[in-house]
Amino acid sequence: MIPKMKQALLFIFWLIATASGVSAKTPGEVEVGGYLREAPLYGFFGDYRKLSEFRGKPLIINVWASWCGPCRAEMGSLERLSRRFGRNKLTVIGISTDDDATAATGFLNRARITFENYLDRNLLLENMLGANTIPLTILVDAQGRVVEKINGARDWDSPESLAMIVRTLHLKK
Repeated sequence: MIPKMKQALLFIFWLIATASGVSAKTPGEVEVGGYLREAPLYGFFGDYRKLSEFRGKPLIINVWASWCGPCRAEMGSLERLSRRFGRNKLTVIGISTDDDATAATGFLNRARITFENYLDRNLLLENMLGANTIPLTILVDAQGRVVEKINGARDWDSPESLAMIVRTLHLKK
C-alpha cells in the first residue's frame, strides 16, 4: 500500500475511535457498573488496609500524583468535601501514583490534607481503577460498585459537584 494511503487510513481510524469515545482500557480495569476487587492499600507511614474495609458506605477515590498540576489544584476541594460529609456518610480517599513516596507525603503535608491517602504499588490500583490519565475520581456505592468515573480536575465542593455526588451516591444532604 502506498505510504500516504496508509497514513490516511490510520488517521481515519484514529478519528473514528476518538469521535466514538473509544479509549484504551487499563489492564484489569473495573468499569462503571462493575464491583471493585480486593486490593491492598499501603499508607505512607507503614499502615496497611484492604480496599474492602471501605464497604458499607459510599466511597470517593481520587487518583493523583504530586507532579500533576490539576491533581494538586483539586486537592483542597476534596479536603473540604471530606469534611463536609464526615466519615459517617461518605469516605474520601486518595491513591497516589507517585514513584517517590517522599514527594507525595511532602505535598500532602504542605496542602494539609487530612483524608486518608495511599501509595499505589506496582500499578495495581491505577490499572484496576482505569487511571490512564490523572486526576481520576471514582464514585463507589456502599456495596463496592463503581457508579461513576470522572476524568480531570473539578471543584469537588461546588454546588454542581455536590448535587451530582448526592444524586449519584443517593446521599442525604
